[in-house]
Amino acid sequence: MTTQTTTTHKQPIIFCDFDGTITENDNIVAIMKHFNPPGVQDIIQQVLDKKISVRQGVGEMFNLLPTANQEEIVRYAISNAVIRNGFQEFVTFCKDKQIPLLITSGGIDFFIYPILSRFDIPLENIYCNASSFEGETIQILWPHACDEHCDNDCGMCKTAIIRSYDANKYHRILIGDSITDFAGAKLVDTVYARSHLIDLCEELQLNYVPFTNFHQIIEQLEA
Repeated sequence: MTTQTTTTHKQPIIFCDFDGTITENDNIVAIMKHFNPPGVQDIIQQVLDKKISVRQGVGEMFNLLPTANQEEIVRYAISNAVIRNGFQEFVTFCKDKQIPLLITSGGIDFFIYPILSRFDIPLENIYCNASSFEGETIQILWPHACDEHCDNDCGMCKTAIIRSYDANKYHRILIGDSITDFAGAKLVDTVYARSHLIDLCEELQLNYVPFTNFHQIIEQLEA
């Protein structure tokens, strides 16, 4: 681990994960544990064993949940989310410093949009998966699928979004916590990591700054 700063002539831009990063918990995991539809544990294990992609796994898991329970599922997802300490101040900091803040999440719109609606984040800066409640079960849609440079079948491809910002013009900063942030961590200039992302950065000897709350990130960015 090394301490990193953003002292550079390039424009800083931040790519921030949602589940387990902005929120204390992983909302998809929490939904599946709470409602526990038959067959969901088998799908989770297949994702962990890398027998199926994250996109396929998430799609199949939500396909187990009936849309008749939409209100209950949405209410649970929103009420269960706990925002990590300092995030409100972090959003204000980014706005004051004119640092673009993009939310890049493999989560779902039906809980991400309502949870983030209390913060001053433009809707066009929130990248996540979409959902449809029109059928008998929940269908997950993929408006930000992988580009030609990624074959991970991510569902919501964080690296495609990062690559859309020229590394010669932008100082690219990633904030994340899990394996879904790892590919992006290898592309950016600065990584703020917690949980599993720390282990992955250590494994490949990627430089990173550990954090437990957003006040710490503000302090590092101000350094």
